[in-house]
This record gives sequence, structure tokens and C-alpha cells, in this order.
Amino acid sequence: MSVPIVREILAGSVDKLGAVLSAQGVNFALYSKYAKEVFLVLFDKLNSEPTEIIKVENKTEQVWHVFVPGLKAGQLYGYKVGGDYNPKEGLRFNPHKLLIDPYAKAITTPSDHANGLLYAYDLNAEEKDLVMDTRDNSVFAAKSVVVDDTFDWDHDKKPAIEAKDLIIYETHLRGFTASPSSHVKNPGTYSGFIEKIPYLKNIGINAVELLPIQEFYVQDYILNKGLTNYWGYDTIGYFAPSSYYSTYEKPGSQVNEFKNLVKALHKAGIEVILDVVYNHTAEGSGLGPTLCFKGIDNPTYYYLAQAAEDEPYRAYRDDTGCGNTFDIANPAVMRLVLDSLTYWVEEMHVDGFRFDLATVLGHKDGEFNKEAPFFKAIAQHAVLKNVKLIAEPWDIKTYQIGNFPNGWMEWNGKFRDTVRKFIKGDEGQSSELARRVMGSADIYAEQGRPVYESINFITCHDGFTLHDLFAYNQKHNENNQEENRDGTDDNSSWNCGAEGETDDQAILQLRKQMIKNALCCLFFSFGTPMVLGGDEVMRTQKGNNNVWCQDNELSWFDWSLIEKNADILTFFKKAVTFRKMYSPWDPSDQKPHIQWFDHILQDPKWDDPTFKTLCFQFKPMEIKTHNSPVLFVVLNINHEELAVALPQHENSEWLEYVDTARPSGEDFFLGEEEKVLTQQNQRLCAGRSIVILRGKTK
Repeated sequence: MSVPIVREILAGSVDKLGAVLSAQGVNFALYSKYAKEVFLVLFDKLNSEPTEIIKVENKTEQVWHVFVPGLKAGQLYGYKVGGDYNPKEGLRFNPHKLLIDPYAKAITTPSDHANGLLYAYDLNAEEKDLVMDTRDNSVFAAKSVVVDDTFDWDHDKKPAIEAKDLIIYETHLRGFTASPSSHVKNPGTYSGFIEKIPYLKNIGINAVELLPIQEFYVQDYILNKGLTNYWGYDTIGYFAPSSYYSTYEKPGSQVNEFKNLVKALHKAGIEVILDVVYNHTAEGSGLGPTLCFKGIDNPTYYYLAQAAEDEPYRAYRDDTGCGNTFDIANPAVMRLVLDSLTYWVEEMHVDGFRFDLATVLGHKDGEFNKEAPFFKAIAQHAVLKNVKLIAEPWDIKTYQIGNFPNGWMEWNGKFRDTVRKFIKGDEGQSSELARRVMGSADIYAEQGRPVYESINFITCHDGFTLHDLFAYNQKHNENNQEENRDGTDDNSSWNCGAEGETDDQAILQLRKQMIKNALCCLFFSFGTPMVLGGDEVMRTQKGNNNVWCQDNELSWFDWSLIEKNADILTFFKKAVTFRKMYSPWDPSDQKPHIQWFDHILQDPKWDDPTFKTLCFQFKPMEIKTHNSPVLFVVLNINHEELAVALPQHENSEWLEYVDTARPSGEDFFLGEEEKVLTQQNQRLCAGRSIVILRGKTK
């Protein structure tokens, strides 16, 4: 700590945590209840020794603060925090390790992972984390960046799309344009994504759900395999957009680059939903690195657990399967999470959040509870109560679909599982499929929640793509270098007769038919549809259902598929258009009105496990195009062709709308393309097909 102080230092303020820029300089404020001393470390450039080390002398309650005149935006900094190093008691202070500011608005990536310099303990010691590592890592560790929040939003207006009208597109920010086939100026970046917004608008998407873009850490063990943390579910900076997706013009440039992306998406009428990870951090267990929270105030930020009789707080409670659990019940941690979310809404203009392992955030007395403090805090928050909130309603210990508070939307895993099983022909799925088609009203409507709070999806980032769902019977994750042990074995997939790539045209045609069946189930069901990016052009991961570590062609969007699979893309676009033409909800009654039949218009044989031809009729609400049309849907999952009787309505006739068994150009009729059905009393439906007809007044 020999670098001299070369300027006047002031006491500063505790009003806001983090680095707050003003015309006079920067105010720094850091929460640490158990620290004994705090040093602010300043750097003039990356990968260099500190230029200034300032001892923070002022502490108000649990906040350490200092004002440094003359500092500007772009200033690199970090903290060194001193205190007891006693992991058995939960204390892991190590003044030799540079730490990220928990409120940093931009962060640089570590320049070197070698030799365990990012760990607070000696990796070679027999007692592991009980032995402090005294090597200084200031040169190599990640740096926090002072950010100027000034930005020209140019009258940015949030699209404010009603939840019931959302069509969500889940995608990876880098993977969307990383492929050379994207032909963008800066592949894999925020600015590269902007170039492809016209494509999203063209296919009818009105909300993008981005996999984590908050700054994350890439674990040493995965780097040593030549792989990376592609998905980014190991957050270390809750206020900072990731530098991995920046043009690297200068430290901190990622902030304005992300803002430009949001502004451009909003201008196109597309909302921005962020996948956020507040259930755990990148620091892992006691044997993980010390990057931020662990070295600043370990007992405050994490749920600690007993490792042995004389080690009451050495271990970490792990409700996430990721080594630790963020202690959101602690007021200081709750404040950080709420401040972070508010920052992304107010300063970054995002429209909503999808919460990873959201059940962990709802713990109260160790169990999930919809009345948990986090949910109450959100509901009472002036800003956050008005944004879109989406829960992943499970973790490694519990499954809580339908149990989140009103106003929260939920990933509906039951919809995914049921549709997959039904489409591939599993027995005994008809009654369950009917419930899912009706927006899982058995889960939501009966609790007074609108059915659009069900986020319907068949595929997402975690699992097979839609193409692979009908091209592989088993996962093929060998490239992950875990001997194909990772990723789920429960895929409910069917390869249609050949595993993986094939030249058999009959199998290829069947796969496309199955994909169209899946798209129909997704877009023509009640609830809010979510699409996995690339499914609309049959993107493949070659059977890998866990590409979390694959930053390559295996996980990237292949833009050449737009032309190659134009027929599926056309079908997809028509399905989206169809969805927008009709509102399935009657505002006077949240439950959809559907009549169910078998193929001869009798009551369905719900108790018969071999019953696989399900028909239903309903009247969606008029939007703009049609006057309360009647729709008749046939889900014929039998492998054989079947004659289906049609309901008769006075002074109306049936028009062809959808037939997934027909080739492109004849599989989806809209507007002027509509054709009157030749035979009005019945319709021959091919095996493994979905047919939709529309009634029209004569």
C-alpha cells in the first residue's frame, strides 16, 4: 500500500452506493458490515500497477465512503478490504485481492486466470480455503469503471405492449450475430444485434428475452478445457452490461452500446426483457474465486452453513446447484437487488425481467412462499411493480408452477412437457394437452390469474432446439467434454426414423411436419407464446441439449438457414400473423370457451390412453380483420389418415386455413389466399397432422 495519495480527499456521502460521478469528481460508497479497513485502488490503464491507493477513513453505519475530486468517467478502480480471514466463521477478507464494486456500472474482464491469482486462498495448500493466498492480483483482476450516465435517448418511448399480446423471442445476444453468416459489421455485439432488428420485426416478434447480459465470470475449469461460459449464468456485476458483447472501443463503452440497442429495439416496437440471475453469484462455493461479494462482506451476501462442528459458517447453502445462494433476505442484499432492477428500468430503459430459478428468491423461513419479502418488495415498489416479471418457477429442490403472486408470468414447464409428448404420439396425453391448450386454466384461472400469465414454450435455451427435438432420440453432448453425462436425459423427443442428419426425404418431410405441428400448438394455444431464437429456421445444435459452454457454430444462429428453410420460416411468420389477428380472450371472462370433440363430433374419450385425435371449436375475440369467426382445430396425432366430421353452422361455410401435412404454399392460407373447403361435412386429415378451418358467413 505504498502508492502515495496525490490529491485532496473528502469524506463523501452515503446517499448512493457505488461510484457516483459529478462535475467535481466521484463519490465512492461501499457497504461492508464486518470489514476493518477499506482501500480504494485507482488505475490509469488496464493491466498495470495502481496509480493511487486511498484509505477510506469514513464509515457511516455500515457504509464506507469517500469523495475523490477530479476523477472523470472512464476511471478504473477497485477495492481492497481488510478484516479477519477465518473461513470457519464465515470471514474471508484478504487485503491482497482486488475486488469489484458490487454497484459497478461497467466492469473489465480479468486479463489472466493463471496461477490461481483470483482465489483468496492457496490452491496448493492441504487445508485449501483455510490458508490465505498473500499474492497481490491488482494488475490482473477485473476493474470497475466509473460511468457517465448521460445519454441521448432521443425521446425513447417504451412499446408498453400488453402482456396478453406478447410474442417473446428468447435469444443469446452474442449468438444471434456471432456467425460469419450474419454479415454484420461487429459480430456478436450489441451493435451487431441492432443490424438484425429488421429481421425480428419482419417475422412479427414484439419482445426479445436476452440470456444474461449482466457482467459474468468465466470459470477456470471450463477455460482449461478450451470452452467458455457461453450462457453467462454466473453473474458478478448486477449493474453492468457485459463487456463480452462490446466492441471494446474503451472500458465502459458497453454501457452506451447496450443503451443504443434498447433504443433501436424500442423504435422498432420491440420490448427488451432481461434474463437475470439473483439467486447465486459467480463466486461459487468456499473453493471458488474471490471476485467481489465474498471478499467484501461474505456473511452478509451469502447464506452460510455449517461444514463441521467447529466450522459453523465455512460452507455455503446451495439451493441453486451453483455453489452458493445469494442471501436476498438480508436488507443490504435486498437493497442491492432492488437498486439493480430499478437501474435497468430507469437508466437502461428495459421493459421487464425473467428471473432465473425464481423460487430461490421466494424463500421464507427456508421454504417457498408467495408472500416472501422479495415478492412484497416488488409489489410495493413504485417502479418495479409496473414492469413485466417472468419467473422460472423451479430450482433444484422445488417446482412451484402456478404459485407465484398475481402479476407474475411463469415459464410453463407443464405446457412444454405435455406438447412434446402429445405431438410425438405418447399415449394418455389428450386430456392433459386440452388443459395446456386452454392456457393451463387449471393452474392459473382457478386462482384468479389470467391465462396469459402462462408463458407457453416448447423449446428454450436449455435443451434441444425445435429441429433437434424431431431429429434425435438421445442427447449428443460429447463436445462438452463430460462424456455425455451433462444435460437432461428426459427430452420427450423423436428422431422420426433416423438419428441426426439424414438424406431420407420422407424423414426430412416428416420432421418439418412435426415442427409445424409444434408451432401450431404454441401459437394457437391460450397463453403467451415464447419462441427459442432460430427455431423459425430450424437451427440445429447437432443433438447437444446443453450448449452452455459452446461459443461456436454449435450454438450460433446460422443465417444461411433463412434461405435453406424458407418454407418453415414462411409458416412461422403466418402463424405469428394468425396469432395477432385474433384475441383468444374475452375480457369479461378469463377462461377460454372451447367445445371439445372426437373425430365424429362426439365427446372425447378422455380416459382412453389410445385416443389421439382431438378436435376443438372456439370463437376468438374480434380484433380488426374478422367478425367473430369460428375456428375448428383438428389435432390428429395418429399415424394414419382419418376422416373428421365437421360441425355445421347456419349460413356459414368452412375455409381452409392450416394443414401441416401439405407442402409449403398449401399449408397455411391467410387473407386472399383462403379457399372454401370442397366438402363441408368432413375433412380428410393426414396422419401426424394439425388442421385448422375457419367458419365464414355465406
